[in-house]
Amino acid sequence: MNFINFNGEILPAAQPVLTVANRAFRYGDGLFESMRYLKGKLRYADLHADRLQRGMAALKLDGYAKVTAGFLIKKVEELVKRNSYGQNARVRLTVYRDSEGLYSPAGNQFGYTIEMSTSDESSYIHMAKGLIVDVFDEVTKPVNSLANHKTCNSLVYVMAGIYRKQKSLDEVFVLNNSGFLCEAMSSNVFVVFKKKIYTPALSEGCIAGVMRSVVMKLAAENKMEVIEAQINPDILNEAEEVFLTNASRGIQWVMGFNSKRYFNKVSKHLLDKLNQTIA
Repeated sequence: MNFINFNGEILPAAQPVLTVANRAFRYGDGLFESMRYLKGKLRYADLHADRLQRGMAALKLDGYAKVTAGFLIKKVEELVKRNSYGQNARVRLTVYRDSEGLYSPAGNQFGYTIEMSTSDESSYIHMAKGLIVDVFDEVTKPVNSLANHKTCNSLVYVMAGIYRKQKSLDEVFVLNNSGFLCEAMSSNVFVVFKKKIYTPALSEGCIAGVMRSVVMKLAAENKMEVIEAQINPDILNEAEEVFLTNASRGIQWVMGFNSKRYFNKVSKHLLDKLNQTIA
């Protein structure tokens, strides 16, 4: 039997805990965080807590200062132990506005759930075969003050996911409402062009990814320049490498876009450096 944490109480995962009045269900009124528990430790807890606090503040949720790195570590470790998951697990925390009301909520207190699944992986894995990708342009992502946060409103990514399945792709890139490269469905995007690494700036509407920050820091420590920029998707036809980052999978290299094929030297080097930090 698997277990979840619902507002501090550990319950069977199959037990219903939310009603149809839940605001995350009704309005997408919440945030979520995807995390990795590797080698007996919740990785990048401080960065996840910081992003959650900033997101909760942006949604005007009360009590966001309570969601510290220590809070995340404690709750995740309790649930890992209860599930007997050992040293490695994938974790999702969802925060929602726990209040009645329609578009105008009666209050701004928050509730949360934590769910997890076991994992056999004790490091971030280098893929022998890279991803085949395309650009999804049927629905674009608006750039606004909420764009950098992982809100529960994920329709752009759902529509991108449907397109991905229809086209039998591994991943698709999402554009912002100005037509520039924004991100992938659940990852940030990095492009290597003329031996420099580019990634969409936060002003382009991408999620402020935890692994994005980690990889940018790793690159700087290894004297590899990363430029945050506005990126025309046409660059994908000229780039030497393209890779994706997220907290669940680390770094994934892209093998192909249309007829274009990419190398993976830079992404492999950064992945090796990343795994050294969790040894």
